[in-house]
Amino acid sequence: MPVTGPTVAVQAFGISICGRMKPVISSIEIENRVVVAKYQRLMVGAKMVLVEKASGRQLPETVTRVASPVPVGALRIRLPDAIEPGTYFLRAFDGHGEDAAQSVDFEIG
Repeated sequence: MPVTGPTVAVQAFGISICGRMKPVISSIEIENRVVVAKYQRLMVGAKMVLVEKASGRQLPETVTRVASPVPVGALRIRLPDAIEPGTYFLRAFDGHGEDAAQSVDFEIG
């Protein structure tokens, strides 16, 4: 008996069962006001930006673009002095400007 209806993608641990691998921001390190974000499956042209958790505001002065043609790597984001202590996360956008990945929350002190 054939199944009819829409196909729904299911994601488990960053892997889409319907054929596409989901990009992941796998780790965050902060030292001397530099955030190092390791990523997987982000393509060249993707952008990553720091987001203040409390307000949801993206901080445009922190936008960094993936320049490597290899889909696994790390980005370094130097934090401007104007960035205040608080809880933040990183959000990645693909080359079309659509949400691609989000990091875990982290503290900047």
